[in-house]
Amino acid sequence: MLSTGFADAPVSRSLAYGIVAASILASVLDVKHYFYIQVDPHLWRYHQLWRIFTYQLCYTNSTEVLFAAMTIYNMRVIERLWGSRKYASFVATSFCFTTLIPPILLALFLRPLSFNNFNYIPAGCTPVIFAILAQYHAVIPHIYKYRIAASPSPPANEPFVGLTFSDKSYVYLPAAQLALSQFPGSLLCAVVGWVVGYSWRNEVLPAAAIRWRIPGWMVGIRPRKRGEDFEGLRRRLEGENTNAALATGSDGRLAGEVGRRRTLGRQLLDQFRGAF
Repeated sequence: MLSTGFADAPVSRSLAYGIVAASILASVLDVKHYFYIQVDPHLWRYHQLWRIFTYQLCYTNSTEVLFAAMTIYNMRVIERLWGSRKYASFVATSFCFTTLIPPILLALFLRPLSFNNFNYIPAGCTPVIFAILAQYHAVIPHIYKYRIAASPSPPANEPFVGLTFSDKSYVYLPAAQLALSQFPGSLLCAVVGWVVGYSWRNEVLPAAAIRWRIPGWMVGIRPRKRGEDFEGLRRRLEGENTNAALATGSDGRLAGEVGRRRTLGRQLLDQFRGAF
């Protein structure tokens, strides 16, 4: 049976709820203006470098919150496939890389090349979402495809005119809306997140960052002692031996007699005893 909702996906559930809660809290407290980045004046003039580490913590409008939560929900299958610990470790690693790369690219390269016109990075965890989306694209295959024709059905010898979609399109469409919501800054974040996700998958990032895992207790994994493993193995073997003994027993005698195999003479005696 397929799991529904956030079953077996606690990290995805925390991400989706956290996105919504942080955005509501920023709106209620009227602190949205602390979460986006303008290279000038925030970084160059006021030296507010702390914005680099906070701009992914929340979104500043409800449309982005909706599409971000939908995308996280649709990609919860990645956590079920990897396990919560690996998934949370990947999210944390992606957050660290995508926190630094977009502001550095914008401040040192893109802004000078655009003659200071490209100056803005919107708030929100779009880079992390697209890093997860890169894993979803690489790991999860499509099940079916369907077409939307742009004209009446053509003859068989003419090429099809229209759009082709798959069952994964409902995941990509909200993510595309998220990437284009505050163009061009949101598109920069999406591209950086996608590149970081594929770099992690293809082992382009440092090996230590790829192999790193968060402590198990952070995702509810309790470390098992070595004695518990041996105890569980012993109980399983005892249960298998008991089941085998019950399966080979000939009648309802006590467990000590059931485990003994009957000799040929014993079988003949039991046969004649039953006849008389």
